[in-house]
Order: sequence, then structure tokens, then C-alpha cells
Amino acid sequence: MPWKETCAMEERMKFVLEVLEGFESKAALCRIYGISRPTGDKWLARYAAAGVDGLRDVSRAPACHPNTVAAEAEAAVLALRAAHAHWGPKKLRVLLERKAPDWPWPSASTICEILKRHGLTVPQKRRRRTPPQTAPFAACDGPNALWCADFKGYFETGDGLRCDPLTITDACSRYVLRCQAADLRHDTVRPLFEATFREYGLPAAIRTDNGGPFASRGLCGLSRLSVWWMRLGIVPERIDPGEPQQNGRHERMHRTLKQETTHPPGANRRTQQRLFDRFRREFNEDRPHEALDQATPASVYVPSRRPYPARLQQVEYPGGQTVRAVQKSGEFYWKNEPVFLGEAFGHERIGLERLDERYWTVRFATVALGVFDARRGRVLTWKQAAKAGVVAVSPAPSALRPGAPSPT
Repeated sequence: MPWKETCAMEERMKFVLEVLEGFESKAALCRIYGISRPTGDKWLARYAAAGVDGLRDVSRAPACHPNTVAAEAEAAVLALRAAHAHWGPKKLRVLLERKAPDWPWPSASTICEILKRHGLTVPQKRRRRTPPQTAPFAACDGPNALWCADFKGYFETGDGLRCDPLTITDACSRYVLRCQAADLRHDTVRPLFEATFREYGLPAAIRTDNGGPFASRGLCGLSRLSVWWMRLGIVPERIDPGEPQQNGRHERMHRTLKQETTHPPGANRRTQQRLFDRFRREFNEDRPHEALDQATPASVYVPSRRPYPARLQQVEYPGGQTVRAVQKSGEFYWKNEPVFLGEAFGHERIGLERLDERYWTVRFATVALGVFDARRGRVLTWKQAAKAGVVAVSPAPSALRPGAPSPT
């Protein structure tokens, strides 16, 4: 014979019925069913008030919780998230406090739970973290100490045309100085930098990757654009090949730019530029930045005190150096014979500093470009000069940055 199954609901019903029949006292029945007399009175009162349904278990959660988020606050969170689909809880809370500082807004973790409850978050895959490289940003101690420039990876607008946005940011304040559709030609990029210099002044340095038009395969990797920067007194810095984390602040901005302006892209280039302009205004003036203690880039950035010059001065060299003018074709003349240097130095002046009767150090501004072999009429790179035994060692690429001494 199977065991008789019972439940709390049946036991409560039996207890109430036996009490109502009156064959046993209420105290005796409480002892038989193993409950206290206050518990027995509770179930009798519930049965009298609601019948059989009163004997069911009810939720023990408090009817009112002191930390419950007000419906108005939750609605405000959802409305702000709808306007900024890619903003996280911390940024949303900063903007809510900015709009209504006296309102008791929920914490960032509570806002995160609200977003999860409404299906507005996407779990991210945990990545293996590597130690941060702080050395590339050691000199970034204020606005305009370092600008970062790059081309965001190209995409197609709605009409099928290629779009390559040129982006320029201030590394310290994260201020987006320019975000404009362009192409990778020098003649297109230089006017955009010139307009940026006129509006914000000159930085101390500009960090880029090793692609054109920022760099070339010529001497020291200098391009026409970086040579122009050097004449303006700007140090062109280049990250190591395959190391985008050395320009990580700029790359992180590119991620936000992609989320906000390319999903979906504009119908054409003009529409896409309006998306870029809206992103730039929102990123600079509205979007709080955690690295800035939730301040906006516009509240931190100030223009440079170095204005863009009305006239570009020629590079001057010490009296002990021989100065030569480079032709448009990239050649300079030595004893009436042309010597190819590089098209990046066209219309510029270089300095030649004697090493011995045959070899000369070739300099542009403060950079030692290489070694000129007067006997063979050619310019050697530092690696070639070291292999030929002209210099002891080939300098590291970082030593060839403007302002660094050359190994002679």
C-alpha cells in the first residue's frame, strides 16, 4: 500500500474543519497538528475572511521596500538609454544627475539591472587582459601636448561609395578636433590639418600609425605631411608596426564612432558627414568620460597657445653645416651632380655635417636622416651605414624621432 500523500493546504483545511465541528478543543487540536495557538488563530481568521483561498501560501516579500526605484526614475533611465543606445550605466547616471541634480537617482549598478531587466544589454565575452603600456603616454600631461590622428577603417555609404573618415583628437582631454570624410592623399589631408591648426593652434606632437600619408618608405619614414609638421615645430611620432594599443585612446574613440555613425551608415557622403558632426558634438559636449572623472572633453580642452603661422619659415642650420636646397623631384646637387634624397623633402633645405673626407651626416631640422657618401654620390640609411662600417651601430627607430641625437 503506498504512503498517503498530503500537503500543507490539506492539513490546514482539516484543522479548520475539526475546530468548526467542535469535537476537540482548539488547544488540543493545535497540539495534535503540531502548531502553536497563534498560528491556529491565524489560519482560522484567514478562512473566515477568504474561505479556502485564505489557506494558501502568500508571498513574504514586503509590500513596500525602501530602496525601490520610483517608476518615474526607471522611465527616465529607459528614455535616456533609447536616446543613447551605446551608453553604459555610469554615463547614463551622470547625464541624469546633470539634468536633475536634486532627484534621488539610482546607482549605476541599479541602472545596469534595470537595463538587463528590459533586455537592453548584451553580455560581452571576457577577454584576457594584458598589462597596460603607459610609456607611450608619458608626455601627455596637458591639452595639446599630444594629438592623435588616424583614418577610421573605410566603409561604404548607402549609395555604395567608399568613406574614409580622418579623425584627430587631443590625447589628454580626448577632445575630437576633427572627424571628416576624406581620402588618403596628401593633397586632401593637408588642408584638413591646416584648418584644424588655424582653429585650435599647434600641438607639440602628433602620433600616427605607419601608413600613408602620415609616413612613407623613405628616409626615417618621413612623408611630405610629417616634413611639413616638422617645419611647424611639431614632433611626428609613429607607433610601432602592429601595436595599435600604443595609440589606444584614439582607437577606443574609433569604436564609439563606429557604433554611433555606421550602424546604419548615411545614405550618401553628405548625410554621413552630418552623422560625423553630430557624433563629434555629442562626444565632446555631452558624453561623460570615465578617465576624466566623468567630465566631458569640452570641459577639459583648451586651444593651444601656439598659433598657426601666417608664413612658414625655412629651416635654419648652424654655421658649421653645409646647406643644400632639395628640388621638387627630391634631389639635391653635390658638385653639380644630382643626389636623390626623397620626394618628401622637395622644396626643403637640408644640412650636411662632415664625418670625414668621404661621409657626411644628412640632417633635416633636428633629425639625422642618414649618411651621404660623397664618393659614390648616394645617401645611405643608418642601417646601410652601420653595415658598411661608417657608424658603429644602426640606431633604434625611436632614436630617429625629431629632437633625438643621431649616432655619429
